[in-house]
Amino acid sequence: MHPSSTAPQTTHLAHPAGTAAHAASPPHAAPVPAATSDLVRAIERVIVWIGSPISLALHTVVFIAFFAAPLTAIITWDSMFAVLTNVVSLEAIYLAIFIQMSVNRQAATLKGVEEDVGDIQEDVEELGENVEELGENVEELGENVEDLKEDVEDIQEDIGEIGDDDDDDEAREKRQAEMIETLTNDVKAMLKHLETLKGR
Repeated sequence: MHPSSTAPQTTHLAHPAGTAAHAASPPHAAPVPAATSDLVRAIERVIVWIGSPISLALHTVVFIAFFAAPLTAIITWDSMFAVLTNVVSLEAIYLAIFIQMSVNRQAATLKGVEEDVGDIQEDVEELGENVEELGENVEELGENVEDLKEDVEDIQEDIGEIGDDDDDDEAREKRQAEMIETLTNDVKAMLKHLETLKGR
């Protein structure tokens, strides 16, 4: 029996090129000028301050002052309400603008996060494909190992058969040597017997 020609096959795994591509890709958001960045940070600080207890206390004091002013005859009630309405309206307008700017900024950030999550999902899918390919390669290597084991067993059987043939040849030669020696002894005995007959 001859060894099979099966040889371990070298397989190449696909590299997660998507990961490298994503790692090398530019940031999602465009660079923000320094002045704009400072303005955005200032607006965010204002929004945070307006929602603080200090802002609540300050607004309370200001409203008390507005309502106390007509009682001291500094200003009439109509003028006080007109000024207060204008101040509150302007404050509400600016607060709405600031809040909308903050919402837009958060939406842009969330969009970038969603794109990053999509990239990560693609990388995970590519890694899953690589794991499947690795499993297939492991199965192929296992089959190749089984084939190699069978080849080794076949070679061992061939070596055993050759060894048996060598043993048979040695036994045959030994028997032939014994037969030759026996024949030689018989010939010697016959010659000796002939010499004895001649002597008579």
